[in-house]
Amino acid sequence: MIRTDALVLHAFDYRETSRIVRLATREAGVVSVIARGAKRTGGKFGQGIDLYTSGAAQIVLHPTRDLHTLAAFDATRARPGLAASMPRFGAAAALSELGMRCAPEDGGGAIHDVLVAGLDAISVAEPEAVVPCAVAATWRLAEALGFTPSLAQCAACDAPLGAAREVRFSPRAGGALCLPCAALAPGSRTLPAEARATLVAWASGAVVIPTDPKVVRAHQRLVREFLEEHLADGKPLRAWRDWEAGGGAADAR
Repeated sequence: MIRTDALVLHAFDYRETSRIVRLATREAGVVSVIARGAKRTGGKFGQGIDLYTSGAAQIVLHPTRDLHTLAAFDATRARPGLAASMPRFGAAAALSELGMRCAPEDGGGAIHDVLVAGLDAISVAEPEAVVPCAVAATWRLAEALGFTPSLAQCAACDAPLGAAREVRFSPRAGGALCLPCAALAPGSRTLPAEARATLVAWASGAVVIPTDPKVVRAHQRLVREFLEEHLADGKPLRAWRDWEAGGGAADAR
């Protein structure tokens, strides 16, 4: 039995009275748990395990199974603002999908903390800031997972890249490339100096809001391409693609 800070990333009904829940926890990473009796009126969980709710969870970990037992969940913070608009909800779904796909083990709590901070920011963001908040949180999540893109030096030859230079960006190569290396990397994209500075700011925790919706959409696509290239299972980020196709960035206009 452990007691840990937890965030509800996904939940669905199981049989007549229970729910299966995916939690990002501070002590055990992202885990799947069964909440027995969660659907009963007046049960021990109440309404606490709603989507994107934070709380204190008591979990019985089963060393030989992937599905653990949720003994109790005391909600401490709901985020109703995420349901106030489709762009916010889509951004939250995209961020939580990445957490579930990439962070099964995280004993240090970094993944949990990045997800909590990201969802907090998205839940109160103005329309034009929803996508930048989500993308910024995603780059910080990538850093916590250990695959931050190279931005200050060439990802292939380690040559320094001046901050004022336009470079090429290759998801497969791992980040920005100098021009000679970019010539050998098919599929790379042009990354203007201003866009690279925005990526650096986001990775450091700042939220810069580009004014051009086309630039916002380009950042949204870039982070998705980078993540899909580096995911171990090679599967597409479906929630992210749905959010991107649904015009989350376009709604900021």
